[in-house]
Amino acid sequence: MDARVAKAKPGNAPVSYTVYSQISPSAWKIYHDIMAVSIAHLGPAGTYAEMAAMVFTHSGCLASDTEVSYSPQPTIAQALIQVAEGKADWAVVPVENSVQGSVSMTLDTAWQHPNLNIHQALVLPIDHAFLSNASSLTAIKTVYSHPQALGQCQTWLDSNLPQVERVPVNSTARAVQLLDGDKQSGAIASLRSASLYNVPVMEHSINDHPGNCTRFWALSQANSPGGDYTSIGFSVHGGNTPGVLVQALQLFAKENINMIRIESRPTKRIMGDYRFFVDFEGNAQKSPLDSALANLKADASTYQLLGSYDLKVIDSQIVADIMAKV
Repeated sequence: MDARVAKAKPGNAPVSYTVYSQISPSAWKIYHDIMAVSIAHLGPAGTYAEMAAMVFTHSGCLASDTEVSYSPQPTIAQALIQVAEGKADWAVVPVENSVQGSVSMTLDTAWQHPNLNIHQALVLPIDHAFLSNASSLTAIKTVYSHPQALGQCQTWLDSNLPQVERVPVNSTARAVQLLDGDKQSGAIASLRSASLYNVPVMEHSINDHPGNCTRFWALSQANSPGGDYTSIGFSVHGGNTPGVLVQALQLFAKENINMIRIESRPTKRIMGDYRFFVDFEGNAQKSPLDSALANLKADASTYQLLGSYDLKVIDSQIVADIMAKV
């Protein structure tokens, strides 16, 4: 076998390894597992987070010849923790949905692990289906799905299954797994999940809004590459003082910096004490954003730069083409 060049982990230079044809299959598997870039995501197989991880891999975010292994995790937090603890190279996690808003677990966990940095944002279309082994909708007594998916299909559920119990679970794919042998339950999930777990599709598409989409972050321990968008988290001194947040944000208005999103999250210390997550247009390493952030950092009680990165909006045809190849 020809010599191979190992694919670099984020922030590391490639290292050359010679691999000979007489290496046993078991030894080759160990080599492959060591050299493959690992991407943690909310699992099991068939989640939209897995789809985002695969799109991240195959849409030019990584080198085209990068060997990748996907690492499904039971929660979004665990996907991020895997990277923070060096057990995976990347995490691809949802951060905001166009219908249901922010994913608080992503924001809170990213804050708790300051060694994580955003490298890329991806906006993907989310197209839900209703899956079930039941003979008809009238036989359904329970619907499983992730809380975000239940919220994104609330109108459809109210119209078609108004009296049915809605049970939130850790992921849409986990919801499909719960249908095994059950002819009185259904799940809201992806068409990929239907195929993976061999569950019939009863209805598609059931989104309340046809433009339903989710923004995902790809994070690693390596320094952010820079880009057209920057995300931060911070809290202010005297958080209950009138005008204190406005004063902090005026630093950006004075420099004509566009703030495109702000979200408050409790600090979990005392009631009424909040941390703010903000997205800006601009690169944290370039003027005028760099000086505005420096001034905010000096005045804030806590501050964390989550990363500067680029954003890709991926249309449904590109997603379909990628998923057809994996």
